Amino acid sequence: MSLPSNVHVSQHPCLMAKLSRLRSKGTESREVKSLINEISMILGCEALATALTAVEGPKGETPIGFEYTTTTVRPGELSIVPILRSGLGMVEAIQAILPEPVPVHHLGLYREPSTLEPVEYYNNLPHHIPSSASEHGTNAASLAIVVDPVIATGGTCVAAIQTLKEWGVKKVIVLSVIAAAEGIKRAAEEWPEDVEIWVAGVDAELTPNGMLKPGVGDVGDRLFLTIGK
Repeated sequence: MSLPSNVHVSQHPCLMAKLSRLRSKGTESREVKSLINEISMILGCEALATALTAVEGPKGETPIGFEYTTTTVRPGELSIVPILRSGLGMVEAIQAILPEPVPVHHLGLYREPSTLEPVEYYNNLPHHIPSSASEHGTNAASLAIVVDPVIATGGTCVAAIQTLKEWGVKKVIVLSVIAAAEGIKRAAEEWPEDVEIWVAGVDAELTPNGMLKPGVGDVGDRLFLTIGK
């Protein structure tokens, strides 16, 4: 399967096994939550190893009195951007990886059923509306980490990146548990510069109503026990 150069599919054996378990309809909500967290942790470690740089910080002291040079990471202006609602299941893993707390900015997007195109219903990026067409929003992160378990048609992913770019973000990393081939290609080709997409797996097909085949079902419903709503 040929994918754009800014798409990265993990080959971690443990991640592959966890994704296989997540696909099963017999996996209950509590385990779904744990699997999403664990997959996000592995995927986040791989992605952030390439996106962040370790730099020396101030001097510190160990518990027995030895001096050492601390280490921090750059860029320092980071934010995590979960796509509501299923993206919430990935936030804790990324927070655990990062050495310092970072802001979490939520984006609410849903797919219009007839067109499958994204509609934004919530956005809490600070000062995300620019004052003019030629001016970016203020207080933008240098690196935004978008978390959304599934990339299907790619429309939501494209829209989220567009919103972050308009805010003024310099680089975007998208972390997803699984993606449809056509959706991830659409997003990656729409944003070939300063956007990297990391996924645990790629499915070749989409159903007519925009679900991955075989996929993992509706992750939001499985996380929050709203199947059959």
